[in-house]
Amino acid sequence: MQNLFECKVKYEKIDEQSGAEKKVSETYLIDAVSFTEAESRIYKEMESMIRGEFLVTNIRKANYTEIFDKADGDQWYKSKVSFVSIDEKSGKEKKVSNQILVLANDVKDAYEKIVAGMGGMTVDFDINAITESPILDFFSYFGEENEEIPAHLKPLSEVQQNDNTIE
Repeated sequence: MQNLFECKVKYEKIDEQSGAEKKVSETYLIDAVSFTEAESRIYKEMESMIRGEFLVTNIRKANYTEIFDKADGDQWYKSKVSFVSIDEKSGKEKKVSNQILVLANDVKDAYEKIVAGMGGMTVDFDINAITESPILDFFSYFGEENEEIPAHLKPLSEVQQNDNTIE
């Protein structure tokens, strides 16, 4: 499971139209283990993107259950998707809502990508809302530069359980 953090960064930027400097506040999404790591990673990412001084003004947990970022697009869209789940104890139906973030060109494109991404689900779902998100970029824990897992780490499926336990 991902731990996602929305990080707000404030800095001065040159306005492309007027050429004047203006203060901007931008939001980025970071996949990190903790708040501390999220702060460290956002500083590292921003140092390579921003010239001059910047300040991380806010870090908060984000509640996205799914991120569709494998396709092209120029805007992040936040979507509320709901489906009916059956409570195993009581046998009653209950409505479950999830937040999904999708990279798309427009709302129609976001809708189509969500439908395609959720196509493997065996239950019916409803897309209740799709809105533009203030998020400018998503920095995955294993990004393009970190795609390979280090050689000294193994997937859990390859680790053998030791039958000798210490009591």
